Amino acid sequence: MSETNTAIEPGAAPRSRAGKLLSVVVPMHNEAEVLGAFFERVEAALAPLGIAYEIICVDDGSRDATLAGLVERARRDPAAKVIALARNFGKEAALTAGIEAAEGDMVVPIDADLQDPPELIGEFVARWEQGYDVVYGARADRSSDTAMKRTTAQLFYQVFNRVSDLEIPESAGDFRLMDRQVVDALKLLPERNRFMKGLFAWVGFRQVGVPYVRPERAAGTTSMGYLRLFRFALDGITSFSTAPLRVWTVLGLASAMVATIAALALIGRVLIFGREVPGYASLMVVILLSFAVQMMAFGVLGEYVGRLYQEVKGRPIYVVRARIGFDR
Repeated sequence: MSETNTAIEPGAAPRSRAGKLLSVVVPMHNEAEVLGAFFERVEAALAPLGIAYEIICVDDGSRDATLAGLVERARRDPAAKVIALARNFGKEAALTAGIEAAEGDMVVPIDADLQDPPELIGEFVARWEQGYDVVYGARADRSSDTAMKRTTAQLFYQVFNRVSDLEIPESAGDFRLMDRQVVDALKLLPERNRFMKGLFAWVGFRQVGVPYVRPERAAGTTSMGYLRLFRFALDGITSFSTAPLRVWTVLGLASAMVATIAALALIGRVLIFGREVPGYASLMVVILLSFAVQMMAFGVLGEYVGRLYQEVKGRPIYVVRARIGFDR
């Protein structure tokens, strides 16, 4: 973790944490094993800050004892609040539900597996007081992840930042502190296909990263397999870039030019050397290659049409089954 810089962000007025409320938002799915350790470390990290706080836990259709443990915690801890979703809507939807329910002057999304160290929240608040609107955790070391996951994550950030007009800081996750003004801006975005890292960057404001070493999970296993990660990456790219569509436009024009040149060359050969019978193998290669390219183009187009279909239907991002602790 880096040391706190006492300099004030240029052009920003310093803030004071006095009298402010901090909201910690925690999306959870099958996290029963880590609940005790999570609350112990979070409350130990928040207590020295000297500010009021709430911990909003969003149960995203867990199949274990996560919800029961959260309800029990909320009954004996006034700071704990629980949102139980009607089914598993996915982390992005659960995160949205928690952010929309948060009432704090500062909002901190954090994972329950303790790979995002709660002890960093104090430094986030200090940077917020310096005038930054968004303070995000930058993963300086991801040795706790597998080599495959590190490689694919790096590849995703590089591809996303190259094809999109928006730039996401490499190794930045959802763990961050956001000022109330930023949260209000996020709540204005109605899209159903949520890619929160992109939305965090899209709203802008004054942002700064705080590097930290990402530890291993405290308990349990992740529910984000490689297939879900691939779909997540695909959602991110198609939500913030039309480059895949433009690629096929360019390939189509290039193919048309090649086909025109080939046709002219073939006509010239026939006129000069007479008629000849083309080879079967080369003809089949051309046909199969053209078919494959067309199917890939249709697939890319289908991804965008599918997202348009989801948006046009206008279904809610999530459905809440119960809220516990919000009436205190």
